Amino acid sequence: MSKKPLSAKYLQSIRNIGIIAHIDAGKTTLSERILFYAGRIHRLGEVHEGTATMDFMPEEQERGITIASAVTSCQWNGHVVNIIDTPGHVDFTVEVERSLRVLDGAVGVFCAVSGVEPQSETVWRQSEAYHVPKLAFVNKMDRLGADFDAVLDSMREKLGATTLAVQYPDGQGADFAGVFDLIRMERLVFDAESKGVEYERLPLTEGERERLAPRRDAMLETLADADEGVMEAYLEGRDIAPEEIDAAIRRAVIGLKLVPVFAGSALKNAGVQPLMDAVCAYLPSPLDVPRQIGVDPATHLPRSFDADPEAPLSALVFKVVMESGRKQSLLRVYSGHLAEGETVFNATKGEDERLARLFRLHADRRERIEVARAGEIVAVAGLRFGRTGDTLCLRDNPILLEQIAAYKPVISLAIEPRNVEESDKLDEVLNRYLQEDPTLAVTRDEDTGQVILSGMGELHLEVLLERMNREHGLTPRTGKPQVVYQETVRKPAEAQEEFARELGERMNYGAVRLAVEPLPRGTGRVVQFELDRDQYPAAWTEAAEGGVNDGLECGVIGGYPVHDVRVRILDMPRREGESSAAGYRMAAAMSLKKALSLASPARLEPIMWVEVNAPDAFVGEVVGLLGAKGAKIENINDRGGAKVIQALAPLSRMFGFSTFLRSATQGRASFVMKFAKFDALD
Repeated sequence: MSKKPLSAKYLQSIRNIGIIAHIDAGKTTLSERILFYAGRIHRLGEVHEGTATMDFMPEEQERGITIASAVTSCQWNGHVVNIIDTPGHVDFTVEVERSLRVLDGAVGVFCAVSGVEPQSETVWRQSEAYHVPKLAFVNKMDRLGADFDAVLDSMREKLGATTLAVQYPDGQGADFAGVFDLIRMERLVFDAESKGVEYERLPLTEGERERLAPRRDAMLETLADADEGVMEAYLEGRDIAPEEIDAAIRRAVIGLKLVPVFAGSALKNAGVQPLMDAVCAYLPSPLDVPRQIGVDPATHLPRSFDADPEAPLSALVFKVVMESGRKQSLLRVYSGHLAEGETVFNATKGEDERLARLFRLHADRRERIEVARAGEIVAVAGLRFGRTGDTLCLRDNPILLEQIAAYKPVISLAIEPRNVEESDKLDEVLNRYLQEDPTLAVTRDEDTGQVILSGMGELHLEVLLERMNREHGLTPRTGKPQVVYQETVRKPAEAQEEFARELGERMNYGAVRLAVEPLPRGTGRVVQFELDRDQYPAAWTEAAEGGVNDGLECGVIGGYPVHDVRVRILDMPRREGESSAAGYRMAAAMSLKKALSLASPARLEPIMWVEVNAPDAFVGEVVGLLGAKGAKIENINDRGGAKVIQALAPLSRMFGFSTFLRSATQGRASFVMKFAKFDALD
């Protein structure tokens, strides 16, 4: 038998899925049940007890939230299911982004009481951007106030999702007793004694059948709109077999036309197995999703490979973890295969990498494997250069995949070591965390010696400091969180400065004339020479460029980094026997500082996209509150009987906004906030 059929059969059995939702919707509890019913774990852990398998970091166990994406793998009905349990808190949005980049499908979890909440909307829209097919699970049906139909309405109105309710709860709140299967018209009852391991499919009573008939008809009508085969059968009035419905749902889900919706209570062990059956039945395998399009690093022309273990290698590093001082890279293999001990090409860095060891992951535990094939998500030890977003391939058949979107830190914290011994260790530890987390940034204030740690939010930095203490015994002194600012210029300017000083019994001279000019927002920095560099020693021009770059790191308003500026080096006068690299470096920095001062410098600050969901009666209060925070209202839309107020607001004014919003709206409004851009307010 050839390898191709075997490869296709294996790939068809793989499901790479993520579990996404708002904080506290029950993602990790659902993951725990899946692993338990799949036989991957033999004792149920609970988030509220700090014993959940997927929340293995102490910081997660203490808070009862997911902070880092955890990867695991299990077997279900002849399928290999790789699962990533993602965070729900807005500070860890990049963890979700990295996961969605490498997944083929996702399960969105919604609380039956709260419905679509701000962060669930954010992660759902992230998944839409990556064209990820999805199922939905309405969790906590046993909670007081649970309303399945209200959640469906919320999904349609807030997410724009075309929902397909394939189940309906048997009772809600305290009356919840199981779920009805609208495809097979059966009642599913889950046994409490066996923690839901045993469950029965019971025929419907005449009354139940009559009550559920309109819901089944509504399901078939929605499915008929998305599938021609079902449309024909429905219009002809003939019975449609469950297998035919399943096949149509699978086509519609992979085609991003429908979102099947399931019901249950993960905590009460009800509804999990049918959801996993649906993951295998409806969500795509690596063969069902579009091929990854990359470019040839040399020619920049598009290229792609089949999702086949025998095709040329393409794999994407989507996360880096430092464990006991050793780097572990998590990656998705899109094509080809990786073997332990082989050398591959890092197309992003242009370096060869040796794969020391390969692992299949189960939360914080690892199983060593010899080969990783197309479609799999694995961990690799031994990558020296690999960072998040890097592509691994073959040197003689290279491909560069699209990198994961970058996020700019918006909150900073000054930290100081408590003593000299802690100083060196702090630098080493911070470097490890930088390798793990691309949303962190570390700079050093040369005047004070303070280390400035920047991240995505207050909780982000708080968790990092706790990890620093627990993992490395470091407890540096910290200041209050501060907003990260930048500087730019508003108009062109030109300056020339010279440096002449005796250093080490030798005169060091340098003179630099340069010009600065503004660039459009988000452009960054450009440093260019408008003189013949060949007329100068390379050490002098490199020193001048270095002096400019040093100066751009510390502007003239508040010492903030300068962005969106072009610097043109126009002339470098010399003195025979006295000109030196040190002189030109100092002169360049001095000239830049003078030019920036003359160019109408301006401070740029993080501008956040704020979206407030509030009842109609409180729109005036919300608009007034945003106005008081210096926000600019962009849109006010209707959504689900409420108003959505969208605005751009300076981060520096938004501290404490959630408290003010709760007070102004009697706790009935919610909001989500994310970084939009750096800009000047005036």
